[in-house]
Amino acid sequence: MKKYSSKRSIQILAHLLQQYGISDIIVSPGSRNAPLAIHFSEIDSFNCYSIVDERSAAFVGMGMAMSEKKPVALTCTSGSAAANYYPAVTEAFYSNIPLLVLTADRPMDYVDIFDGQTIRQNNLFHQHSYGDFQLMEDGKENAEDHNFGIIKTAIELCIEKQGPVHINIPLEEPLYELISELPTFPTVERTIRQKEYEVPSNLIADWNTSQRIMVLVGTKDHSPELENQLTQLVKNHTVVVLSEANSNLYHEKFFRYIDRYVFNFTEEDFKMYAPDLLITVGQNVVSKKVKQFLRKAKPKQHWHLDPVWQPDTYFALTEKIEVKPEVFFSKLLNFINLEPRPYYNLWDVLRDKKDAKHEQFLSRVDFSDFYFFYKTTQTVPENYNIHFSNSSAIRYAQLFDYGKRKIYCNRGTSGIDGSTSTAMGFAIKNANPTLLITGDLSFFYDINGLWNPYIPPFVRIIIFNNGEGNIFKIIPGPGNANPNTLDEFIATKHHRNAEHLAKHFGFSYTKVDEEITLDRVLENFFKPDTQPKILEVNTQAMHNADIQKAYFNFLKEN
Repeated sequence: MKKYSSKRSIQILAHLLQQYGISDIIVSPGSRNAPLAIHFSEIDSFNCYSIVDERSAAFVGMGMAMSEKKPVALTCTSGSAAANYYPAVTEAFYSNIPLLVLTADRPMDYVDIFDGQTIRQNNLFHQHSYGDFQLMEDGKENAEDHNFGIIKTAIELCIEKQGPVHINIPLEEPLYELISELPTFPTVERTIRQKEYEVPSNLIADWNTSQRIMVLVGTKDHSPELENQLTQLVKNHTVVVLSEANSNLYHEKFFRYIDRYVFNFTEEDFKMYAPDLLITVGQNVVSKKVKQFLRKAKPKQHWHLDPVWQPDTYFALTEKIEVKPEVFFSKLLNFINLEPRPYYNLWDVLRDKKDAKHEQFLSRVDFSDFYFFYKTTQTVPENYNIHFSNSSAIRYAQLFDYGKRKIYCNRGTSGIDGSTSTAMGFAIKNANPTLLITGDLSFFYDINGLWNPYIPPFVRIIIFNNGEGNIFKIIPGPGNANPNTLDEFIATKHHRNAEHLAKHFGFSYTKVDEEITLDRVLENFFKPDTQPKILEVNTQAMHNADIQKAYFNFLKEN
């Protein structure tokens, strides 16, 4: 016999989640949220997942939402448990990933009287959420109507904004009173707004009179519709399209390796290659070099296309176009001319030169982080989703051709803290296998991402372990510090490996530390197995930062 919570607020919450098709719920154990856990786990249309560590749990939920492209609910007990959601909430906020954060709480009268596990939870996430709501306790007057309206508003906001929304749920004791039959609630009429859009005539005129048009695409899910639209723009050399590995766009006329081309621009190059019309699409751009280029280039016009975010990243924003880019380009293409422009050819000559230098360098590079990333482009099966951790991993990825593999990275806040958990959440809900390519610090920082009984056997993790945060040996600035200070407090040099962690969490484990073994192991690494696998590529003896610097110096040569 099924047993449901007698709490009316929880019954209403479950009913509305069902009405809006929210079926995945991440539950972290606790007593105050036990009524939610009991209630949700008894409803057949919900998929409940038990993840102990709330920080990891929130990133797992975020990975699921990335994969499913619909909201995932999180629920935890009161107190610091809720605060542990914050890193994932900020990432979801800046990446527009829908999370419905359900925090159980003590009654309002218990806040700030030193009752156990009680903090100021109401509005806890208000700076990084699209809405913070507090339910009324069941015993309060008009609580049922109030809570019904609040929950409905919160869910619709989460769907509309595609970002995190918080509902705080004060619960009085007793918490474990259960019932065997649920009351009937009314069917919900959705009231989510649909925006209409028409391209203003002045934008059409500005396009047709611009001679140097650049489209820059940042972090974005693969969109066949957008890809086809941008293909129409480049096939006659009408525009320059710059994209990154995690832009998930594929066409031979797109400029996909930005750092190869702009890393060494001089003041004269800023002027020569500058657009007069810049159109930006998607979220965060990884390349710091292209940001520096466009900020110095000072385009006359900058249009940003996004239904939610309108950042003035390049200090030149002139048009905030609050619509999906697919909608904008579908309208724009009806009115603009697609005549060739010399601006494309200017960039194309640069590309041919730098791509040839890139291939020359690859032919002579030794075993290192750089070599490892090159090998992954040759060996990862095409049906794999690839998640990159932040810092060095996603930056290396920008230099190589991953074909049409789907690329993901937590670029909202660009932190290393939830890379493993996000990839595991994504893998749980995706039919295609998932590979996480991660640096050592990112991996060890998020160990609890493996404390998860739902990880499928086709998950693969490759750790490139250079024994430190090697990014701080690459970027300018940290090298000015005393070497001992740099190693201990910034690069955080270490001698750890993942062998025992892999065994502890039920992964098979292989370690390689030289080229021939790496080539041989990669041939078998992606073959089916009964358990997920970790491959650790030990490059601690290599001068990885020097090799990457040598790469860019080689690109400079004529």
